[in-house]
Amino acid sequence: MSQMQSQAPSRYSPLYFLTSLGAGGLVVTFFMWFLFWIPHPGRVVPVFEDVAKVFANASSTTQSWIILGYAGVAVFALLSLYFLIWNLRQLTAFSKTQAFASLINSNNETQLVAAPLATAMAVNVGFIVGLLFVPGLWSLVEYLFPLAMLAFLAIGFWALRRIGRFWSRVLVNGGFKISENNSLAQLLPAFSLAMVGVGLAAPAAMSSLKATAMTSYVLSSFFLLTAVVLISFKLVLGFHSMLDQGLNRQAAPTLMILVPVITVMAITWMRQQHGLHVFADAHTSAAGTFQMLTGALVLQVAILMFGITTLIRNHYLRDFVFGPQASAGSYTLVCPGVAFSIMLQFWINKGLVAAGIIAKFGAVYWGLTWFAIAVQLVTIALVFALNYKHFWSRQAAATAIPA
Repeated sequence: MSQMQSQAPSRYSPLYFLTSLGAGGLVVTFFMWFLFWIPHPGRVVPVFEDVAKVFANASSTTQSWIILGYAGVAVFALLSLYFLIWNLRQLTAFSKTQAFASLINSNNETQLVAAPLATAMAVNVGFIVGLLFVPGLWSLVEYLFPLAMLAFLAIGFWALRRIGRFWSRVLVNGGFKISENNSLAQLLPAFSLAMVGVGLAAPAAMSSLKATAMTSYVLSSFFLLTAVVLISFKLVLGFHSMLDQGLNRQAAPTLMILVPVITVMAITWMRQQHGLHVFADAHTSAAGTFQMLTGALVLQVAILMFGITTLIRNHYLRDFVFGPQASAGSYTLVCPGVAFSIMLQFWINKGLVAAGIIAKFGAVYWGLTWFAIAVQLVTIALVFALNYKHFWSRQAAATAIPA
């Protein structure tokens, strides 16, 4: 960790906020175990009391995975918080450098929305930690939902200000360089807004109060649809530049940035559908949910196949993950692994099981679930490999290249 503290401010990149985001995402992957394996009657999510009840009467095998799940949540929640605080300090120092002045007058200014993106994830992580570690929290949840929405609105306003400054600059003064837009890095603002949207949608999924659920639905819809609008034309701009200039090698992982965006949007949609049930007495069928999740999953598979093939062909994995070169943009690779593992869990449980296609805890169920866990474990290994390369090895401070 001492290597991190000694890094020169001018060599810092806002993309290092993705270290906190990735660790926070891994907290969610462990929470999937509790969400889908622990009975929680009368509640949308499991709480401390539900886990304690199962643990007290469970076999040693079940107790072991509960302990492992708690350890995973705790370790990566602490890692996420540590990296968030470290990045906020580094960004403060970085903002006083000439490198920052250059950044905010270039295409890369949008990298600054990685800060609200990671902060929004931190709020989600805090809620998960509260559910699993704090007894009696659910009795206060209706009082916490308005506070959570205010927190996400503040983060959303932060992200919108960053995005607005960028667009007002390039629309008034010009200066957006199409030739340097040969990646999908410009989708990061949409990812940030989608993350705020999924956080704002949580009360719609969990609140029993019509006013809270309706407010959650409306606010989350604003950020969700704004993200969709940004994606719709930034995809065109990005692929136009890539076809003309070729892919920016250091930004190659951004080819898969849509994978986490799809997961976040799918979860937002599911949360909103539950909210409609609360305040509008509308119901979504299990078949409809299965159809949506299947469409989202197969689209992610196509994107991953395209992205991984490209990363192999341009030797990005060889050089920037397994080799000697380092780029802050490598942390973009963590997000697709996290998101795909989470989407698999939702597809299995809210899609296949809920639609009656497979039996819960049957052979097919565990076969698919173990594949989701394998993706989770590979992503964990990637996180620690990147952390070692960028922060913990002796050469980290000297070799890190802000992307």
